[in-house]
Amino acid sequence: MPARPASARRPTAKATSASKPTARQQVLDKNQPLMDDIRLLGRILGEVIREQEGRESYELIERIRKLSVAYRHKADAQAGKAFDKQLKSLSGEQAVSVIRAFSYFSHLANIAEDRHHVRRREIHERAGSLQAGSLAYCMERLHEAGVRPNEVAKTLQHGFISPVLTAHPTEVQRKSILDAERAIAELVEQRERLHTERERRDNEGLIRARITQLWQTRMLRYSKLTVADEIENALSYYHATFLRQIPRLYAELEEALPGHELNSFLRMGHWIGGDRDGNPNVTATTLRHALKRQSEVALRHYLTELHELGAELSISARLAQVSPAMQALAERSPDRNEHRMDEPYRRALTGMYARLAATLHALTGTEALRHAVAPQDPYLSPEELLADLRTIEASLKSHHAEALIAPRLKPLQRAIQVFGFHLATLDLRQSSDQHEAVIAELLAAARITPDYSALSEAERRSLLLQLLNDARPLRVIGAVYSERAESELAIFSAAREALQRFGREAIRHYIISHTESVSDLLEVMLLLKEAGLLRGTLDGEAISDVIVSPLFETIGDLREAPAIMAAFYALPGIAALIQRSGVGNVGEQDIMLGYSDSNKDGGMFTSSWELYRAEIALVDLFTALKAEHGISLRLFHGRGGTVGRGGGPSYQAILAQPPGTVNGQIRLTEQGEVIASKYANPEIGRRNLETLVAATLEATLLHPTKSAPKAFLAAAQQLSDASFAAYRGLVYDTKGFADYFFAATPIREIAELNIGSRPASRKATRAIEDLRAIPWGFSWGQARVALPGWAGFGSGVEAFLTQDPAQRAQNLTLLRRMLKQWPFFQALLSNLDMVLAKTDLGLAQRYVDLVEDKRLGKRIFAAIEAEFRRTQEALTLITGEPKRLASNPALARSIEHRFPYIDPLNHLQVELMRRYRAIPLEQRAADPSLERVQRGIHLSINGIAAGLRNTG
Repeated sequence: MPARPASARRPTAKATSASKPTARQQVLDKNQPLMDDIRLLGRILGEVIREQEGRESYELIERIRKLSVAYRHKADAQAGKAFDKQLKSLSGEQAVSVIRAFSYFSHLANIAEDRHHVRRREIHERAGSLQAGSLAYCMERLHEAGVRPNEVAKTLQHGFISPVLTAHPTEVQRKSILDAERAIAELVEQRERLHTERERRDNEGLIRARITQLWQTRMLRYSKLTVADEIENALSYYHATFLRQIPRLYAELEEALPGHELNSFLRMGHWIGGDRDGNPNVTATTLRHALKRQSEVALRHYLTELHELGAELSISARLAQVSPAMQALAERSPDRNEHRMDEPYRRALTGMYARLAATLHALTGTEALRHAVAPQDPYLSPEELLADLRTIEASLKSHHAEALIAPRLKPLQRAIQVFGFHLATLDLRQSSDQHEAVIAELLAAARITPDYSALSEAERRSLLLQLLNDARPLRVIGAVYSERAESELAIFSAAREALQRFGREAIRHYIISHTESVSDLLEVMLLLKEAGLLRGTLDGEAISDVIVSPLFETIGDLREAPAIMAAFYALPGIAALIQRSGVGNVGEQDIMLGYSDSNKDGGMFTSSWELYRAEIALVDLFTALKAEHGISLRLFHGRGGTVGRGGGPSYQAILAQPPGTVNGQIRLTEQGEVIASKYANPEIGRRNLETLVAATLEATLLHPTKSAPKAFLAAAQQLSDASFAAYRGLVYDTKGFADYFFAATPIREIAELNIGSRPASRKATRAIEDLRAIPWGFSWGQARVALPGWAGFGSGVEAFLTQDPAQRAQNLTLLRRMLKQWPFFQALLSNLDMVLAKTDLGLAQRYVDLVEDKRLGKRIFAAIEAEFRRTQEALTLITGEPKRLASNPALARSIEHRFPYIDPLNHLQVELMRRYRAIPLEQRAADPSLERVQRGIHLSINGIAAGLRNTG
């Protein structure tokens, strides 16, 4: 890495060769490049603001920045008063300008931090220092434990790891903003390879151009985000990261496991376009559109790579021979250009490009960008395309041109193996009550039963099994069905078409939200049968094209999950159906576990504990099913961005899974702004994917999570019981809590923001039960309370320690042992530490002023504050660390730098919400200043989300 010019360096404390730098100085030196990048980007942003908005606006923003820093870091009361007064005096236009400035600073700080993260990883790798979560570290651990390479390869051969991108109403970034920020990230990375002042000036000029673009680009959408918009946002990460970085990751694994062929175990998943739960905007039309666009992205990538490969394989037959199969492939090509007659590889690739262009048109209706010859004979499957590429590979290998395989041909082959013609597996999801309503309508029209919903669970199971053993369809020709029934049935028909068109991997899972009974699974199976996705009868040779995956979400659902699955597999014909429907007669059962709703239902600790218990019970059940029927369990973790929704570092989360739950197979959701945080930067994206693979291998082959001692399990149950009671008492049993939540957080404004195609609430009520878990957590994060991530834990620990005063010391010792020895408890407390560090009740108190009933506001905030103090004290007591993030200095540093720039956004958000809510509804349409106020609120939501990074 070239040294920075003297002008870019800051003076450091004096150190001679005889004096060793202090620990603090070492940290400062290590972080100096980060500070340089932040100062550079901040300076350019300031210069752009001064140029665009004028000196007066720039000086106003600088004044607010300095007051905020003084107030935050020096606890300067006078600065605090001046800061508050300054913000309250801003006009609507000034407020918007200030919010944009601090929001963009947060975005630019993210870019600098991402670059520093990559930089530190590279430094460690060059020094031979292995970092936890890396493939190198994983392979070293496996080697030290005596795990042989063939065991690793065997695990991957039967493995399945899939991050699943979902769209939720917390993703506040526009694609235009993301694209500009990717360009800035690339320019920041390039600076480290520049040697001359001229090069660095030119680079700075390009950064200035992109920041100017950002400042003149709308941060917000003026219209509601559509499902099609969400699809495009997700697909942008394939161009930037997945299509190139996933093949690169496989190449690293192959290098670490020489001589072993690796199955394509790491594949992408999607919900966008197939997730209908609570989203009436997802229909059969959007499903078809999502699959076509996914296919188009994959095929256009392959077309580009084929074109580039043709440019690289300019080998002349006059200078190097080719294999007979390669010659035949060239001869089959319609390319008769005389300039390429002695270039068999180019001729072959021209013909392959023409075939793939025809495939693109057949599957998506779109045209390739270039045509050397007319499109013809589309490839019918990815395997056909791969076969042609393998012919090229074999010829190159056998004629002294193996060096030409690795740069482009090998990554292209792996991409086709991973992404096929479908790009990513698209899940279907709908709520169980919707399936019930459609089944009831079908059965009534067929005169089988007039009121299916009135039947008992036992009667439903009996009837559904009978119908699954009847070869006849349920739909009556000529009968008129409701719009809902027609829409739901159309989804199943579209799924059947998709599998025929795009292949088996295009759709693999049908997820049933709110699974509460065995009949919920049987209803979906009957609908699959109706569409031809389940063929044959249960008492015959039935086969299903789709895995029916229950989603257990609430605390009650999680507790019932093992019993429901045991009863399901006890039904005649079910186990045989699942086994027959798997690949190679290996049955697959995906079960999804919901983190968000269980947290909203019972609090952070109880949610985590009930998930853990459910997983253990499900593993026990499927151990027996695998022995008897060859059916494997794969858990799908519905993790969100915040700790309150199952968020936190994926590496620790996977290693903390109960024993026997991973076994080389895991799916997990990636949601909200966390997708941008993890995958917008290609290098960061590859590192995150690498972490998933490393953690899965370690959890499977090193068995880090041995069965916890009974004393640990008993203590966790007691903590959960007390935590659950405290959480429910605060959130659901405290009179006026819902009113407080809707007043003291920006939940109402979030519902108005054009950041998702899905409504914020399932029903038009203000009941917390009906509110989606995502905006619930997002709103608390915005108000800097982060309540879903910690509420109840302090009371749980307090109750556990005080239940028997004579046992207090012994119980505290037990909790400390649990922290040292139990990965589940370690991961939970690590996440708790993070969320407490990001909570700021001083700022949260500003939001209490928005509650009209002042007595109510003070009463409930006092209850929240008391529980927060209890949780802080409990964590300190167990860990012995009075300061938060003592074990995570990188995150502590990040928070220290960020908070002074996020604080003004929170203060201004409160002020603008106060102004906005003060205007009566009937007068809002006539108030011309209202649009600026509303825009300011929505911009502040964007900026705070960017600054905190995992609030959704």
